[in-house]
Amino acid sequence: MRRLFNLRRPTLPLTGERGRILAWICLLIAVNQLGFGSIVPVVPLYARDFGVSQTAVGLTIAVYGLARFLVNVPAGRLADRRGRRWTLALGGLVTTLGSALCAVAPTYPIFLAARFVNGAGAAMVLTGGQVVLADITGPANRGRVMSVYQGVFLFAVGAGPLPGGLVAAHLGLRAPFVVNAILAGIVAILAWRRVPETRDLRDGQRGVDSEETRTAPAPLPSLAAQLRLLRATPGFLLISAVSFGAFFARTGALFNVIPLHAETELGLGPDRIGLGLAMISVVGLLLAYPSGVLVDRFGRKAVIVPATLLTGSAMLFFAVVPGFGWFLVACILWSVASGISSAAPAAYAADVAPPGMTAAALGTYRMIADSGYVAGPLLLGLVADLLSPEAALAATAALLAGSAFAFARLAPETLPRGAGGGRPDIAQASAPPGRA
Repeated sequence: MRRLFNLRRPTLPLTGERGRILAWICLLIAVNQLGFGSIVPVVPLYARDFGVSQTAVGLTIAVYGLARFLVNVPAGRLADRRGRRWTLALGGLVTTLGSALCAVAPTYPIFLAARFVNGAGAAMVLTGGQVVLADITGPANRGRVMSVYQGVFLFAVGAGPLPGGLVAAHLGLRAPFVVNAILAGIVAILAWRRVPETRDLRDGQRGVDSEETRTAPAPLPSLAAQLRLLRATPGFLLISAVSFGAFFARTGALFNVIPLHAETELGLGPDRIGLGLAMISVVGLLLAYPSGVLVDRFGRKAVIVPATLLTGSAMLFFAVVPGFGWFLVACILWSVASGISSAAPAAYAADVAPPGMTAAALGTYRMIADSGYVAGPLLLGLVADLLSPEAALAATAALLAGSAFAFARLAPETLPRGAGGGRPDIAQASAPPGRA
């Protein structure tokens, strides 16, 4: 077991300047997602105070995902043209503006527009952060680096609702939005002052943001040409479909259908449902780094395919559980699956990015994945209303299984042979992505 997870080696799979960049990106994303998590329990309550319907309350959540869907590709384009640091800082400023507008919104339409602005800022920060990590890593250590980032992400999102709820209870429902605006402003400052620009890094270069390593960036092809190239890139659409299924299942099934099913069919109260869902974040956090080790040692496909199938199995298990104890078992099954696969899809998407198109590839990948964020609650809610919650969960399982089998059959492995278990130093971090 010690040899499998490589426990004798440093837990940080980067050294020198690249290690410091990883640390700053993790701090930045922790602050960003702590702010996001702090408003999660408040958004529905705040929207309801405008006297709107339950559908309109749900729209304030969906519009956030819609903004991410629409802005991910432009954010990648911006990262290529103006730089990663510029994109991260602008994302922080846009989030500050959206959160401040939420706090002072006098009407529901203005609040809805402010939520859209919030989602746009999040798209810039999340896309820019993943692009920076892709810049400073290579196939031999990308899984572990992405897993460190993902672990910080999960911890901050999971921890945010606690202080957010306390702030709202003592200072009112507007207060968490003010806190989020302040934290987003800190993100903008950290991005601009502490995160070096990594756009000019090229395969084989070791320096960061220095005159010796700067090269004139090649002219970017048009957006349409980039999208055509990505569509033809082996494995890109397949990994995007896998992530679409994961987002579809999380927001449509886990956040929408499963709580309703647990309440109506199992008689569970909000406290027991919340306990089960909270366990998912905890287990996912604990498995984030081991997931990265597995991805870098055994390859991307060896993790992505079983984890996606396990997620589909969890959907079916949720549909047939007879009581609270088995509901917790289903939550653990889901959390193990999502924890194991946490770092692998983004690492794969970065691996297959054509030369000079890392930002465009990750922006497009996130756009496709985030479309599941929007479609999941709408489509699965419709299936649950027309047929049953069990039918919605079965349909989700079928979608996940189909994407897993297609990826297993058609996608190439991107971890070069012999790279697994190699020393995660700077030379490997700069190695060009492999092709199967």
